[in-house]
Amino acid sequence: MRNRIRSARRFTLTAATATALATGFLLSTADAGVASEPGTPRTVSSGWSIPWGLSWLPDGSALLTERDSFEVYTLTQDGTKKRIGKVPDVVTTGGEGGLLSIAVSPSWKTDHYVYVMHSAPEGNRIARMTFDDGGLSEYKVVVDGIRKNKYHNGGRIKFGPDGYLYATTGEAQTPELAQDTKSLNGKILRLTPDGRPAPGNPFGNLVYSYGHRNPQGITWDAQGRLWEGELGDSKYDELNLIEPGRNYGWPKCEGNCSTDGMTNPKRQWPVKEASPSAVAYADGAIYMAALRGERLWRIPVDGTNAGTPKAYYTNDYGRLRTVESVPGRNALWLTTTNADSNGDGGPGSDRVFEIGLQ
Repeated sequence: MRNRIRSARRFTLTAATATALATGFLLSTADAGVASEPGTPRTVSSGWSIPWGLSWLPDGSALLTERDSFEVYTLTQDGTKKRIGKVPDVVTTGGEGGLLSIAVSPSWKTDHYVYVMHSAPEGNRIARMTFDDGGLSEYKVVVDGIRKNKYHNGGRIKFGPDGYLYATTGEAQTPELAQDTKSLNGKILRLTPDGRPAPGNPFGNLVYSYGHRNPQGITWDAQGRLWEGELGDSKYDELNLIEPGRNYGWPKCEGNCSTDGMTNPKRQWPVKEASPSAVAYADGAIYMAALRGERLWRIPVDGTNAGTPKAYYTNDYGRLRTVESVPGRNALWLTTTNADSNGDGGPGSDRVFEIGLQ
């Protein structure tokens, strides 16, 4: 999914941005160094239970998934919530699996496709469904064969600036899979909308980068560079700049290391301060939602460099799962995940916030 930035405090949507709305990515020619900061969160919607995936429709409303109920909802920017269906063949793993991310097709106005990543009886899958007449139908598997486990399932899917679908996969608690370029686990995958390897993939299969432990966040900056947030083990979580064919180290490295052939992160954090899920780009910065860290990190980026991170809302709202920039507006949406087994809230305790960037 592509993220938009602003060229001024506000800009007018044109016909050229209509397609970008379907993927949540708006691109301008603005300098990437605009120094906005997040303001006070405003509750858009409450009563959620582990909202995991979020993707924008062309009309400015969002599709959201709930991990353990396997349900998909629409949510308008004024807070109107509507159930549109339940994804078939989803199972929980008793940990981090279930119905994970969702991505709206860049061609939704003509094909009405939405994509989901979820745990199934035999493993993790990417599937395509049709969203039309207010409901979901025509479920079709486009990628399977991704191992699942109780933990380390990855699960974020987004369409990139190139029109291909990217997916993050965990190593399914089997670290050696991350170094095997023939395995789909511990990777970032890049695929065509029908599930084939995208042209130019470095190994001739779906694999785009490897050596990942449990990546749950991807986003693109204003120049189309791919950034990734990754959960570490016991030492360091990472923000990586992703390039095709690169090895990001796991399990040989966690955070920075000097091992030949490994690509170091641009930033790292002790796991108690982060445990990141989604990342989003807006106004020259990466925003990273932290689970265990219970805060939103803002990391300014300049070219391929990541600046000094700054934390917001530490311990104010609990575990933060998903952050996305709002198309056409100078704002973010941010979801909590306090109803999961690591949170301190019960069913219905999670919220969707809007955050203005000032």
